[in-house]
Amino acid sequence: MNLSMTRIQAILMKDYKEFSRNYAVSVMLLMPLVMAFLYNKTGAATIDAYFLPINIAFSTVTAYVQCCLIAEEKEKNTLRSLMLSPASLGDILIGKSLFVSILTMVVVALTIFIVGYNPANLFILAIALILSTVFYIAIGTLCGLFAKTIMEGSLIILPVIIIFSFGSLALALSSTFPILKIAEWLPSSQLLLLAEALEGTYTTMDVIIPMATIIVWSLVTWIVVGFIYKKRMVD
Repeated sequence: MNLSMTRIQAILMKDYKEFSRNYAVSVMLLMPLVMAFLYNKTGAATIDAYFLPINIAFSTVTAYVQCCLIAEEKEKNTLRSLMLSPASLGDILIGKSLFVSILTMVVVALTIFIVGYNPANLFILAIALILSTVFYIAIGTLCGLFAKTIMEGSLIILPVIIIFSFGSLALALSSTFPILKIAEWLPSSQLLLLAEALEGTYTTMDVIIPMATIIVWSLVTWIVVGFIYKKRMVD
């Protein structure tokens, strides 16, 4: 796969300009920050309380913004032109993901700071956060490829926000409703379980299983994205 840094940078700057002009999308950056501030003021000091705004940041910033940027391209009929341009699949996917990745890192870092969370092992957690970013960008891209307009994209991404943001809450109710135990394998829940393990004496498997689960989610989603993307090129 031939990658062109010039094309990637051009796509990155294009996304930045479109994002800065769309206030309905850019305002979503405030949601996890406001929630982190409220949790900080309530004095909540549990891992669950820390990771609710963090998981919301991934859903409302990473997945939502990525979905809306892709949907806006389709609404303006510029995505097809991009697909038919000399830019390779890698150029387009990396370029369309790079801006959202930068946004995610900034917002998640601010969320962690505002909520007052001090990770026991920042290095391992940082790797898990990066892997989570890769997954949420993939799910946002997938939803964007199915949407025709920004409004439609906002509706399509809504179940993703609900399921993945509040998966940890469903996990807490699994003792009452056993069917909710499936929520344990959501990337958001695995991120929470990893953080909880890092706070105590953890084993290698306590780290590997959550990481591997998030990687599998990411790989499967990106494979589907690649398939749908190529199908959109010839439909």
